[in-house]
Amino acid sequence: MNTFIRLPHGGDGAGFYTDDLIRHIRSTGRSYIVQGHQAVTYDNLTKKQGLDAWLRRNCTNNRDTMQAVSSVITQLVATGLFTRGHFRCPESGRYVNGIENVPQGSASSEGSTFYDSLR
Repeated sequence: MNTFIRLPHGGDGAGFYTDDLIRHIRSTGRSYIVQGHQAVTYDNLTKKQGLDAWLRRNCTNNRDTMQAVSSVITQLVATGLFTRGHFRCPESGRYVNGIENVPQGSASSEGSTFYDSLR
């Protein structure tokens, strides 16, 4: 199901389709993406591989405004295609908030994340 996700701080009509995000996540070789949200200008982002940076680069003209806000994560989880969790940041190595793509046919569960499988 390809769902349009609206960016509340992206400007008129700003948003993206879930299939585009899933393609991006798969292109990284991971099943997840860290939220990476920071209240700084795009040039000052330190997590360029996070969702916030991807959204700013590809889905809005408001590049200097944080886009990976809680309401966007909530919309993504509501599609049943993603779960929230804590994942290893590819840039800092720390475990941070993010979302994981749930393979089609799998049940979406807040407790079923990549982080849980490491325990």
